[in-house]
Amino acid sequence: MSDAKRKALEDLRSQRWFAADNMRGFAHRQRMQQQGLDREEFMGRPVVGILNTWSELSPCHAHLRERAAAVKRGVLQAGGYPLELPALSLGEVMVKPTTMMYRNFLAIEAEELLRSLPLDGAVLMGGCDKTTPGLVMGALSMDLPAIFCPAGTMLNDRYKGQTVGAGTHTRKYWDEYAVGNIGRQEWIALESRMTRAPGTCNTMGTASTMTSIVEAMGLSLPGASSLPAMDAAHTRMAWACGRRITEMIWEDLRPSRLLTQGSLRNGIVAYMALGGSTNAAVHLMAMAGRAGLSLSLDDLDAIAREVPVLANLFPSGDRLMEDFHYAGGLPALLEKLRPRLDLGALTVTGRTLGENIAGKACEDDDVIRDPDRPLKAAEPGCPETGLALAVLRGNLCPDGAVIKPSAATPALLRHTGRALVFDSNEEMLAAMNDPDLDVDADTVLVLRNGGPVGAPGMPEWGNLPIPRKLLRQGVRDMLRLSDARMSGTHYGTCVLHISPEAAVGGPLALLRTGDRVTLDIGARRLDMDVSDAELAARRAVWQPPARPYARGYAKLYQEQVTQAHEGCDFAFLQGSAPTPEPPIY
Repeated sequence: MSDAKRKALEDLRSQRWFAADNMRGFAHRQRMQQQGLDREEFMGRPVVGILNTWSELSPCHAHLRERAAAVKRGVLQAGGYPLELPALSLGEVMVKPTTMMYRNFLAIEAEELLRSLPLDGAVLMGGCDKTTPGLVMGALSMDLPAIFCPAGTMLNDRYKGQTVGAGTHTRKYWDEYAVGNIGRQEWIALESRMTRAPGTCNTMGTASTMTSIVEAMGLSLPGASSLPAMDAAHTRMAWACGRRITEMIWEDLRPSRLLTQGSLRNGIVAYMALGGSTNAAVHLMAMAGRAGLSLSLDDLDAIAREVPVLANLFPSGDRLMEDFHYAGGLPALLEKLRPRLDLGALTVTGRTLGENIAGKACEDDDVIRDPDRPLKAAEPGCPETGLALAVLRGNLCPDGAVIKPSAATPALLRHTGRALVFDSNEEMLAAMNDPDLDVDADTVLVLRNGGPVGAPGMPEWGNLPIPRKLLRQGVRDMLRLSDARMSGTHYGTCVLHISPEAAVGGPLALLRTGDRVTLDIGARRLDMDVSDAELAARRAVWQPPARPYARGYAKLYQEQVTQAHEGCDFAFLQGSAPTPEPPIY
């Protein structure tokens, strides 16, 4: 970018704090020097905030303090001044009741950290599922120059000669342990070795889905999303983020210039080709809403029909993110998808996506397939087998529901069965071990009150376990329905994000055990065989579930959160209207 377009020193936002020749400016400079800094260290330089979601209860981010040090080196060498800021860490698995309830909290924190402090731009450090969309949502709303630095994926493991993926095999091995096919000591040994190092899940779960989408949208450096966390190149990438954000500040390269309808589509194309997590359907809506862009579930379904799964990664395939990295990572995948992309979309490099991916060769055509040889070929009678997403409508989900066909059992994608309905996760889990449970392989398992308001927070309950009596019979998949979400590492024929959810009176609240339910993936339909008159009678006696939260963030969440098809953001945070800069007193 030419010097004519570059910002001048007096245009930097941080100068409002540090350059003023008055008592407030004096106090700001004084307090920086209180920390042992020399005045020249921070004066006359762009100030870079490093929003770091490191935490000792976030194993995926256990290395981010060290990576922040690399970012700082890059900022300093480029002539900026770095300041590390702790941000809410949303370590999946540990945070209860669910990280999803706190995604919006992190988005608010990120936006307000950037607004309230003397920062000119930011490096966003995260990677575990909700940290990526949370940080990006906040950065979009504040609209300062920002670059996302992904945490990277954990190391691979192998078990009895088989590649082992975090999350995916936890469920598989648990089912085998539950019926006695894996012994106690073997189970304990697996516990200590399946996640061998810091970093996010090494499958195409929500973490890698979201970091890949963000890279495809132009908000990360090319190839950053697939770098293993413990690879030396990951440290170099963090350093490069520090150098690049300093230049982006002078160039005034803001998220609003990067996230356009074209770059949003690029992210969605990548999502589908990767066979990404269904959770992305919620996060994409939220990010688009923050950017003031148009996006609906039907838009996602339309792109999914065009772009089959090309990445051979768990849970749809049988390889891991380390293999994807060696095969060329996201740039190599996107290079194969050129006709589907907006190649003119601008990225954090200052170049277009087309320029970034030009000539990025694939090193393993089994890991990154060609478009004419997708991961899963269409099966007779089920052309949807190879798709990452299908959006359903029907009298059970008038505002939509989602399913991941590539991780489902093809024979169940067109299925009718008797519903077995559970009103709570506790009730459902208790029933799964009942040897007398009235259930067979054709039964449709249903869990409701797991949505954004009902749970609250829309936890990952949607991958309902198979009843133990059926596991012993060899059953490993059933049609399962829920208004909750499912971990992106999991698999199975699970219909998720049913909207409106049961807790706000959606039709799912009216379903009863014994009703017939039909999934028709070809028609994109999910229906219950119950007459309108009977549904009206049931609605007349329906009562919303009690809300136990009388105060605090959970109460705010339940009152303000939108439904799944709208992104589960807070309504008052959506849109791209500017917020005034804080007055300095």
